[in-house]
Amino acid sequence: MTQLSDFESLGLSPASLTALTRAGYEKPTPIQAQTIPHALAGKDVIGCAATGTGKTAAFVLPIVERLHNKKGLRALVLAPTRELALQIAEHSTRFGAPHGVKTVVLIGGVGMGPQIEGLKHAQICVATPGRLIDHMGQGTAVLANVEVLVLDEADRMLDMGFKPQLTRILAKVPRPRQTLLFSATMAGEVAEFAKQHSKDPVRVEVARSGTTASRATQCVFEVGQNDKTPLLLTLLSQGEESTLVFTRTKRRADKLTKSLEKAGHEVERIHANRSQSQRKYALDGFKSGKFRVLVATDIAARGIDVAEIGHVVNFDLPHVPEDYVHRVGRTARAQASGHASAFCAPEERELLRDIEKLLRNKVPRSEVPVTDPVFIAAAAAERTRQADPGPRGHGHGVSQRPAGAAPGRHARSHPKKASSGGGGGGASSTAAAAGATKPSGQSMFRGGPRGRR
Repeated sequence: MTQLSDFESLGLSPASLTALTRAGYEKPTPIQAQTIPHALAGKDVIGCAATGTGKTAAFVLPIVERLHNKKGLRALVLAPTRELALQIAEHSTRFGAPHGVKTVVLIGGVGMGPQIEGLKHAQICVATPGRLIDHMGQGTAVLANVEVLVLDEADRMLDMGFKPQLTRILAKVPRPRQTLLFSATMAGEVAEFAKQHSKDPVRVEVARSGTTASRATQCVFEVGQNDKTPLLLTLLSQGEESTLVFTRTKRRADKLTKSLEKAGHEVERIHANRSQSQRKYALDGFKSGKFRVLVATDIAARGIDVAEIGHVVNFDLPHVPEDYVHRVGRTARAQASGHASAFCAPEERELLRDIEKLLRNKVPRSEVPVTDPVFIAAAAAERTRQADPGPRGHGHGVSQRPAGAAPGRHARSHPKKASSGGGGGGASSTAAAAGATKPSGQSMFRGGPRGRR
């Protein structure tokens, strides 16, 4: 399909065009240009697009056009996580308002009452599978009149084990219907699922499976587990970019957040053990710039919609190579550029090989800045902590803040903080093995300004 260069060419109504202008949209992204005309025509669409390509607007805009002046629940959008569901609902509310189309969002972690009330008036339901099943069981969510079904990040929903719930839900959605399915990868179980639940779909692919954002520069630091935190502190000291850090576990996220806060960084964390209010607090603070650094696990980070994240750090490499693509997609969103760093410990080399196999390319290596004063001090502190972890049960994050360090807001700004755990550990320090010195005053990576809107 020929690339369309403006929203007027896509067949959208004046009301939608005005809403797009007010929201700051200037021209369609490739996924929007290729999806919207087909969706407006009522066709099923299978979209293969990485995170950050603008796919939410690509399906929301046709839905609100279709539901203009209709009553009752007519569209169902399924998403893998609360954060993504909230992001979609925000778009749906913004673009639906000019058409008189209302949205209800059904997610866990909050009360059922307001959701039940919202279901009485909404034309669009955005939901996570588990909470929608709860409402279906109570008879408060009736899908008999749904005419548009959207499965967003279908690969992630299947990875998270939602297939049984999706099967139950889809059995209640009428046929014929319009189905729009989006996934960062389109192979194996996802491809079979798409084939089973769509009819003569138009396939739209703006980047091949396993392709990271084209404007994101990438590098790998080969570093021992005990030197990962000193390395991160060093990179943070070299610029002011907003930074999203991925850890493999919740305990790692808690421990790293404490270490960064202790060093004077404004930081928060988001993972599955955080309450919905805590997650919203962390995300809102990251978006506004209150927190420069957000530490996250993969599942909790789905749906983070922050413009121009300057730096994404893979503190731990993911076990699923496709997750690397998702992570890198959090930077260089839409028209922005950014940088992604990966920390690879010796025991993670096989994971790195799998990632490079998926990418069909070798990720450039960067030297660990072992001569940087920040790295030297942090590595010495880490060795001291490893040698003397303190009293049992109090070994993580209990030492006093260094004199003159900026006070972190993490521990005191919110009343519902969960207690942190330990975790981490691993290979011995590799500082002596990496010997390059960066030129004076030069950052180890290219990152854009600390862009947040």
